[in-house]
Amino acid sequence: MTEVRGLSLSPVVLPEVRREAGVELRKARLEDVDAIYWLIRYWAEKGLMLVRSHSHLYENIRDFWVLEDEDGQIVGTVALHVLWRDLAEIRGLAVHPTRQGQGLGRWLVLGAEREARDLGLPRVFAWTLQVNFFRALGYRVTSREALPPKVWSECNACPFYENCREIAVVKEFSPGASGG
Repeated sequence: MTEVRGLSLSPVVLPEVRREAGVELRKARLEDVDAIYWLIRYWAEKGLMLVRSHSHLYENIRDFWVLEDEDGQIVGTVALHVLWRDLAEIRGLAVHPTRQGQGLGRWLVLGAEREARDLGLPRVFAWTLQVNFFRALGYRVTSREALPPKVWSECNACPFYENCREIAVVKEFSPGASGG
């Protein structure tokens, strides 16, 4: 049993997916919420990301992108959450464990970055435990204090607020840069 916010839960067992199945990046739809929830919860139970409720996912579905394989399985997800006119957060990045190491996380982040650029945002940031992954994509580590107070809006409700291990990373886009 796993404990999340005081509830004892059975460990997540994700559906089996074919490692070699082709994938397509697309905007998430309401029908994807359960798959996104279980994928995020799988990694949250391992302490590598924050769990997101079904309610949160439904309320923010337009922020999400998914990678759907040719068998109809969601094998990856990411969200671009706009915070202000000059800043958005890359969040909810998760790739099915069977599909790790295939560049799918990179594809998801680059898709979210393209959307940020299309919206005219000059920079994005993420909270992460996977700093080297983001560094390889051109992000730099920044101090928490260097980010505007708006980014802390959800921190007070976080179960790890007192013992946060996440590191802030930021990427600034060149003026006039198009999607990558």
